[in-house]
Parts: sequence; structure tokens; C-alpha cells
Amino acid sequence: MPLVVGIRFKRASKIYYFDPTGFEDLKVDEYVVVETARGMEIGQVVLPPREISEDQIGKPLKGIIRRANALDLTRMDFYKHKEDEALKKCREIARQLELPIKVVRAEYNFDGSKLTVYFTAETKADFKEFTRILSQKLKTRIELHQIGVRDETKLMGGIGPCGRILCCASFLSEFSSISIKMAKIQDLPINPTAISGLCNRLLCCLRYENELYKEVKERLPKVGQRVMTPHGEGKVTALNVLKETVTIQLESEASVEVPADQVKPVD
Repeated sequence: MPLVVGIRFKRASKIYYFDPTGFEDLKVDEYVVVETARGMEIGQVVLPPREISEDQIGKPLKGIIRRANALDLTRMDFYKHKEDEALKKCREIARQLELPIKVVRAEYNFDGSKLTVYFTAETKADFKEFTRILSQKLKTRIELHQIGVRDETKLMGGIGPCGRILCCASFLSEFSSISIKMAKIQDLPINPTAISGLCNRLLCCLRYENELYKEVKERLPKVGQRVMTPHGEGKVTALNVLKETVTIQLESEASVEVPADQVKPVD
């Protein structure tokens, strides 16, 4: 099996595999210089060298160029601090050219050789003049990258309705498919405001407990079903999946909450 090392380029981003030949002693949290599709980048080791199966890799692995030295890290920090200024300039030029875009973020390569501009747009636009002026003003190559609303929210960050930092900005490395069916399975109110995140898309956390709810609900009676309990016969009016209990309205009109394993369906 091939030997790989896992590298991450920013917080909560995807982990990329590289060939650690010559650097088999790399440790977690070390910084390395590697060649990527965006050019030379500094990444942080998050998975030390290990063997994995071929089907987990995909395309051929690139190697590690070198461990990042003090000069590399100083340059990375220098250009990181220039990104806010570059972002302002991008937005200013976009306004001057009346481009129908929203510039979300501007990121330099660690050595300042390229600036990647992330933007959202609902319509097509001609960016030739924008990139020409921007390259002239900032003295570097410009790469434009259009993103969707979920990626925009991930880049911008924020606080979710739960009061915590957004999952996508803190630990989710990839977006999963989320459906309204997940909210229904978890008996959540189908209210767009209540189950949508800052991106106005369904909350990513709807997936977290979805499998648990599906599994437990298979063992529980359905709402409206008639069942027998230690208190007598009645009709199921509510389920508590996490407690695995069933609320029953008895024939006496009394309502009781009973553990699911004490309930039997009435034929």
C-alpha cells in the first residue's frame, strides 16, 4: 500500500494526500511547502505518514518540496496580513466597473506570486478588465474562483442559531447533501427559518442525528397507532426518539409516557 501524508491548507478544509518520500519523519502540526494546482503553497501536516489503500488516493501523488523554513513562514504571515487590503481593492474595482458580483475573499499564495479572488454572482460577467486592473494595482497574478452560497458562508464564518461557531467554518471539511426529509424524520417543524442556516440552505446539522432517528423509529410504533401498555390500551400521540419513549392517550383520556419496550401493537 502507498505511503501518504495528510496536508491541510486552511482550517476546516479538505485534507489532501502527498507522497512523503524523503520526509517520512514528518510530525503533526509541522508546515511543509508543496506544489498544488494553485502553485506553491504552505500546508500543515494533520495526518502523519501512513499507508492507505490505492482506492483512497485517486490521482498520482505529488511529493513534498521541503519543510517550511523561517523565511517561508514569515512571508506567509506577511501576505496573510495584506489580504484585507487586497480584498478592499478588489471590491473597489468591482464597484467602479459595475460588475454584478460580490467579492467574498482574497487569498495570496504564501510567496505572494498569485492572488485568488473568491466571488459569488447570479449572472455572467466579463472579467478581463477587472483582472487586468487588479493585476496592475497589486503586482501579482490574479485567479478568479466563483463559489456558491454555502462556500461563501464557510469563508465568511459566523455564529449559528445554536450560538456556536458555524460547523462549516470550524470543522466540516466537505458539504454533504441535506434534504427536507431529514427534518421530517426528526419531527422538526417544517419552517424554513427554523431549519435554515446563515447561507439560507438547510442546516448541515440536520444530518448529524438523522441515522439515529431512522434506526430508532423503526423500533417505535407510529403516531396514531393503537397499542397495549401496562396502563391499558390507547393511541400513540407522540414519540421521544432520544429517550425511546412513547406518549399514549388511554381510553380513559389520560395521557402517559411509556418506555417503547413496554408497548405492543394491537392487532
